Amino acid sequence: MFAATAATIVSGAVAERIEFKSYLIYSVLVSAVVYPISGHWMWGGLAGDGSKGWLELMGFHDFAGSTVVHSVGGWIALAGAMALGPRLGKYRPDGKANPIPGHSLVLGTLGVFLLWIGWFGFNPGSYTAGIGSIGRVAMTTNLAACAGTTAALITAWVIMGKPDLTMALNGSLAGLVAITAPCDLVTANAAIIIGLIAGVLVVLAVFFFDKVHIDDPVGAVSVHCVNGVWGTLSVGLFAAPTAAGYGNGMAGLFYGGGVKFLGIQLLGAGTTAVWAFGMGVLIFFTLKKLGILRVSERTELKGLDLVEHGQDAYASFQFFSNT
Repeated sequence: MFAATAATIVSGAVAERIEFKSYLIYSVLVSAVVYPISGHWMWGGLAGDGSKGWLELMGFHDFAGSTVVHSVGGWIALAGAMALGPRLGKYRPDGKANPIPGHSLVLGTLGVFLLWIGWFGFNPGSYTAGIGSIGRVAMTTNLAACAGTTAALITAWVIMGKPDLTMALNGSLAGLVAITAPCDLVTANAAIIIGLIAGVLVVLAVFFFDKVHIDDPVGAVSVHCVNGVWGTLSVGLFAAPTAAGYGNGMAGLFYGGGVKFLGIQLLGAGTTAVWAFGMGVLIFFTLKKLGILRVSERTELKGLDLVEHGQDAYASFQFFSNT
């Protein structure tokens, strides 16, 4: 499931302009090659102590995948968006971005809440055992998501002058992504701080990528890459010495643990960035060189649902609008 998640994160950043065959090719390569190799560096010990990866042996901690899953998917998504280029009409001649809204805010909101609920399997389920600490992880997960929602809403309101729903929804996901690595080692107060920072970061990142003309239709890079890195580093900043019954001295910077643990987290995040982004560049620019990465201008304007799949994804909406 986590391997599939890493691959599907990419889909949001390359949406509305990638050929379906290339979508299938990169999904196979991410699931079969990119994710398993970097995943072994950090999670190999799940198969036994003898199979621990080199980052895991150093003490790198990523409980449920801020780096293993989300950053990997986010870095590859960044490479894909760069290789594809922006959607037609996304940027005006003066460089400013044109909004290309989704067809339904209601369905988008429902999707985010489904993900929010699913995260209670994503994070607590990563214990792989029914133990009491599951309740603690569920609590820190939910608090960070709430804080991320609030912070993103306020940040967008200050910058845009309106309380933007889509930014608030991305704030929810940003908080969830950020808390995924430290959820078992932080206190409730720390979880709120982590979520608040994630909510601010995701809004600023969305504006930044628009500024540099990297077209990411759903903010996948801002949510998963930026806050995957932030969540991984937050382990080294906020890990409580005896959180979740560990009692192993893995104290965060703000709990007197020094910079060593933070340095290990930074090494893991940085190494994964080089690996995932590098492989993403190799995959997507190879597909581009082969001429099968991006659909034609006609296909993009007409709609990939109609041309690539021969089906009208929004026929019911057209029916009601015509009547």
